[in-house]
Amino acid sequence: MDYTFTCERFDIRRTLFCGQAFRWKELDGRFCGIAGGRYAEISDNGDSTYTVHDIEKSDISYWRSYFDLDTDYDALIKQFSEDEHMKLACKENSGIRVLRQEPFETLISFIISQNNNIKRITGIIDRLCESFGEKTDRGYMFPTLERLVGVTAEDLAPLRAGFRARYIVDAVEKLYSTEVSLDGIKAMDTTAAREELKRIKGVGDKVADCVLLFGYHKTDAFPRDVWIKRIEQKLYPDGLPECIKGNEGIAQQFLFDYARTHEI
Repeated sequence: MDYTFTCERFDIRRTLFCGQAFRWKELDGRFCGIAGGRYAEISDNGDSTYTVHDIEKSDISYWRSYFDLDTDYDALIKQFSEDEHMKLACKENSGIRVLRQEPFETLISFIISQNNNIKRITGIIDRLCESFGEKTDRGYMFPTLERLVGVTAEDLAPLRAGFRARYIVDAVEKLYSTEVSLDGIKAMDTTAAREELKRIKGVGDKVADCVLLFGYHKTDAFPRDVWIKRIEQKLYPDGLPECIKGNEGIAQQFLFDYARTHEI
């Protein structure tokens, strides 16, 4: 079936290609990708309506959750706009939404993202899926934890992931042994969850916060990359504004896109 929805506060292109996720492509006027073991083709019909094509009825709730469609971004933007800089960032990029992704895929993806650009990240992840993911008629699934158990850095060499291969191996080993528990992280507060993820080699504050924001929807996680650090130094030398408290991660997405556009 096709599922059509209306969402005025949604820019699908910016949401999918702003660095949150790496498995979406724009082909023949549709946005195509695999998330959570599900394939989707989505078209932007204009007038704030979108269609998810050829899906099972039971998957409607998954895609609504994935695109965070039931969160009131109007209320968030109104709150954020109490700060003059956030008001400008939200005005220009009001259609960005924070995706709700699968934690294991998010963790491995952002381990790969370290000191990397989006084109290379996408290529490495594509090769990872082709090498270890389940093949379907619609493409390759992201490999499961169980599929990667026992894989060595040498096995990952064809991915051309460089030093990140060692970190992937360590993540798989710690997760499979339950030394680090992805399920347990869900129940932790953000500070404790960040420290838990940092037990994995190569996972620092930035990668951990990306996983917490995009994989667990812990919206107070605030990933800091070079763009965000510049923003803090230039616009918020005395600290982030009170109006984004509790939703710093969502605010970060508006600020990140704004900073890149204006080269702050």
